Amino acid sequence: MGDWLDDAKAIEELERERCIQAVQARPRPSGPSRSHCRDCDEQIPVQRQALGGITRCTPCETTFEKGQRR
Repeated sequence: MGDWLDDAKAIEELERERCIQAVQARPRPSGPSRSHCRDCDEQIPVQRQALGGITRCTPCETTFEKGQRR
């Protein structure tokens, strides 16, 4: 019989796996990326454009995602 620490570790591992699966299940953008951000009109780095379906620079995307979580 395990102690409470073993039980807590098992619960934490299950929760981590659920979180990872939830992130992987989210739809990824697809299609061509924009060369300039749709919000601030700054150029999107080529490495980010290569991901496909990118429409915002990283700072604008971060701000956009934070706004959707409220």
